[in-house]
Amino acid sequence: MNENWLAERLTIFVPVLLSLSVHEWAHAYSAFLLGDDTAEQQGRMTMNPIAHIDPLGTIVLPLLGVPFGWAKPVPVNPVRFDRKWNMSTGLALTAAAGPFSNFVLALASIAGIAAVTHLVAPTHSLYQPAQQMCVTTAFVNVALGVFNLFPIVPLDGSRIAEALVPYNLRGAWDAYASIGPMLLMGVIALPALFGVSLLAWPMGKTMELIALVTGSGL
Repeated sequence: MNENWLAERLTIFVPVLLSLSVHEWAHAYSAFLLGDDTAEQQGRMTMNPIAHIDPLGTIVLPLLGVPFGWAKPVPVNPVRFDRKWNMSTGLALTAAAGPFSNFVLALASIAGIAAVTHLVAPTHSLYQPAQQMCVTTAFVNVALGVFNLFPIVPLDGSRIAEALVPYNLRGAWDAYASIGPMLLMGVIALPALFGVSLLAWPMGKTMELIALVTGSGL
């Protein structure tokens, strides 16, 4: 184990930890705005990573070099939403807040890449690590945001999709939802089994945007 190994792991670990913390805070804060203070009462309406840590998804995988992960889910109680909000609509809004926060963080990271590229001398000792950290943060957040929008239980996208399902199709939706965990494992295994990634298009577009703001082919 050398310093380069540690630096590489931290370049992944820090963005994943930050991204997951912001994601869970967004769920908690959006629920709070809708009238549900359950997460706040449990100390989860915070960006402090300690409140959201899942040992495997937040610590082990990122430290192993996996640029992905998950955190401890924020509790949301739709019964406590303000009466002006339909419960399924409220759940959809709180679910959408997580991926939305990741896209905002991705855009902020790309702005950071542009700032480092154009304002910091390439010979400066902080140039390369700062740029790499911003690049990794952008890719991690695009991946988390898009992946969580897949309409597969238990991902956020399933909550959004469920709110749009007509009443007469609820039975079919429930049957589909029951196999959600198996579908999720299949989606995760696709790249390894067939070399097909459902994130290829958004990640490619992110690369193009980064190249645009830096004037290079990063």
